Amino acid sequence: MQAAAPVAEVGVIGGSGFYSFLDDAREVEVQTPYGAPSDRIVVAELAGRTVAFVPRHGADHRHPPHGIPYRANLWALRSLGVRQVVAPCAVGGLQPELGPGTLVVPDQLVDRTSGRVQTFHEDGAVHVSFADPYCPRGRAVALSEAQQAGWSPVDGGTLVVIEGPRFSTRAESQWYSRQGWSLVGMTGHPEAVLARELALCYTTVALVTDLDAGVESAEAVTQAEVFRVFQQNTARLRTLLADVVAALPVDQEACSCAHALDGIDVALPLP
Repeated sequence: MQAAAPVAEVGVIGGSGFYSFLDDAREVEVQTPYGAPSDRIVVAELAGRTVAFVPRHGADHRHPPHGIPYRANLWALRSLGVRQVVAPCAVGGLQPELGPGTLVVPDQLVDRTSGRVQTFHEDGAVHVSFADPYCPRGRAVALSEAQQAGWSPVDGGTLVVIEGPRFSTRAESQWYSRQGWSLVGMTGHPEAVLARELALCYTTVALVTDLDAGVESAEAVTQAEVFRVFQQNTARLRTLLADVVAALPVDQEACSCAHALDGIDVALPLP
């Protein structure tokens, strides 16, 4: 459903502890075939770009990871004109060198969720390429801007997405670590694949808030600790995201993400 609202070029989906982003923003209510998004979307000018922001869990963190209206969020952003999405998230580190405060721009994803609807296409054979789940141009911009801002970002790594809302057992965490995976989170999927089905550029910027329970002598993960570390870095992360938004390429059609549906018979009309 096409919303009569200001057109936005870039979308930002805020994660745990990241419930606001834009100043002097206008609230935009968008209806979708998949219900309402997590919260009202706000639109504002930022660094010469028109940006739409939605808090993934809602402004009051009312949506648990398995209850986030992922389809509504992505559909609403695209209906506003968004074609590039930046998605910060809080994650656990699965390797000893990825401790709290580390910034990672992952390049791979492993899905360990269950029961989540992860497609817009209920009828017909619509098989999108997902070998490389994140936008290559968005990743390059995020890494470059992070380096210029004084971070020491980690280029690449695998984010394993678990169902939640519970944290991993030590045995699960050790298993993920032995696979060589880098990060564990609860919200990166199906968000990434839904973005691909809408031919959106999608880039995750992951902030490590803790070492997962099974990594060496790490303590059990607590929600309070996750929120504390994320809040310590919120201002710095907000500045970085503004820099990334400003530096994203203007011509999204030149990116491979924009052509994810080329050659596929898609019966669902995209917004």
